[in-house]
Amino acid sequence: MGMKEKTPLNFLERIIEDDLASGRVPNNTIVTRFPPEPNGYLHIGHIKSICINFGLAEKYQGRCHLRFDDTNPEKEDMEYINSIKRDIKWLGYDWGEYEYHASDYYQQLYEIALELIKQGKAYVDSLTAEQMKEYRGTLKEPGKNSPDRERSIEENLRLFHEMHEGKHPEGKYILRAKIDMSSPNLNLRDPALYRIKFASHPRTGDTWCIYPMYDFTHPISDAIEGVTHSICTLEFEDHRPAYDWATSIDGIEHTPHQYEFARLNINYFVMSKRKLLNLVKLGIVDGWDDPRMPTISGIRRRGYSPESMKDFISRVGVAKVEGVVDFSLLEFCVREDLNKRAQRLMVVLDPLKLVIDNYPEDKVEYFEAVDNPEDPSSETHLIPFSRELYIEREDFMEDPPKKYHRLYPGNEIRLKYAYYVTAHSVVKDDEGTIVEVHCTYDPESRGGSTPDGRKVKGTSHWVSASEGVTIEARLYDKLFLTEYPGKETGNYLDDLNPDSLQIISNAKAEPYIRQAREGDYLQFIRNGYFCVDSKASSEDHLVFNRTVTLKDSWAKLKKKMGM
Repeated sequence: MGMKEKTPLNFLERIIEDDLASGRVPNNTIVTRFPPEPNGYLHIGHIKSICINFGLAEKYQGRCHLRFDDTNPEKEDMEYINSIKRDIKWLGYDWGEYEYHASDYYQQLYEIALELIKQGKAYVDSLTAEQMKEYRGTLKEPGKNSPDRERSIEENLRLFHEMHEGKHPEGKYILRAKIDMSSPNLNLRDPALYRIKFASHPRTGDTWCIYPMYDFTHPISDAIEGVTHSICTLEFEDHRPAYDWATSIDGIEHTPHQYEFARLNINYFVMSKRKLLNLVKLGIVDGWDDPRMPTISGIRRRGYSPESMKDFISRVGVAKVEGVVDFSLLEFCVREDLNKRAQRLMVVLDPLKLVIDNYPEDKVEYFEAVDNPEDPSSETHLIPFSRELYIEREDFMEDPPKKYHRLYPGNEIRLKYAYYVTAHSVVKDDEGTIVEVHCTYDPESRGGSTPDGRKVKGTSHWVSASEGVTIEARLYDKLFLTEYPGKETGNYLDDLNPDSLQIISNAKAEPYIRQAREGDYLQFIRNGYFCVDSKASSEDHLVFNRTVTLKDSWAKLKKKMGM
């Protein structure tokens, strides 16, 4: 056998290895950070950033900090902070003792701002938001200096102290850096450093009524924490000069560097927190953790495994060019992982009663079923079998087309793990709908083989009518019908899929399903991968969410339609 090929390094790994080799990294310790804003739930796009930042720290024996960017108190909540921690731990990463908040540095940031004013590098501006936009200029035309740009240092200090003391209303003043209003980079045209906000903060309460801006807070927080590689998505590329300006302020001892990668875009999804929040507020979904949502809490409730998500991110790769990943790759990774770990169970979603006329009425016998045939060390469990069973309605046809190999009058099939049965008659209700199929079984075919060695083409799963359990099954599909929601009409809500959730309240399951717990991965034979609904299920009302179908029926449909 030849040697296994080494996976090529991505551009971030090459940068880190070059930095380590050249001695540019203090103490040879790589320090990354994941800096979410606690104003909503994390989504699949964040998984890429989490995996990159924590993964690089893990690979190079460094550390990754979790730092909450809590500079906007009006939109932040402890609920979001707790959900973010839960999501990261679910993915298998741990920040240990390195948990920080931007608010930890409020005093230091305030003192740095005072020092900038004293050095003539920052000023208090009274322009309105509309005036600031006008003075800022465009990509083609330089900006104009604010009339307040030449305030005296003493006047700026006085006004900034008054802002801090709450003596001025919101919007009256902001503190701006004095950089260059003619810079080709708009982010360097005297960016805002502080604004007035009379809002209670989740951690600092009412201590502050001025709050630092992200482009000021973030780089200085990185510097204070000793971050070596500040890795973010491409939309922050234009902000890098502002990042470098902030980390070069006098008195800041450590200078981190910012690197950008392409964020994760998946068709049929919206990733905007604003749009996701709107779906929740409008009641279109059942909260942030609705299994149709692309939030981490949503995919966890739907039954995606953390391992499948890491595999997905690995397959997507790390690049510097934006692109869109096909939804089918995400589902492929989920199937690949669940196939190896999911326990197989027999569940009938659309029950049709099957009566075995020559089977003893009161008899119940048990058949041994393998929990997972893909796992060589898999255990087994017992399934009860009785005279009356349920099979899938689609597994019987009174007048079948050619090449239909399941049950029909006169045809013999195998009941999985059990016996061969042959259908001979049906019972219909007043409307002509088949409500029962009657058949006979071959007692010598126990376990699926016969003394004469005959074979059948069709196999059906089944559930004992007397011993089975009634469950609710929730079948989820894409929340949106189009690849790019809202692209054609301008409103993403126009592209909602009206059939994104189908609830089956009378599914029949083998009794072993009662053993299933939250976090277990299950395969309902022929019907897809499922999990216990962590929110809706109870001991008296068992609810299971379909994670994904066994095959990519969507891709098959698109191919058929020539899409």
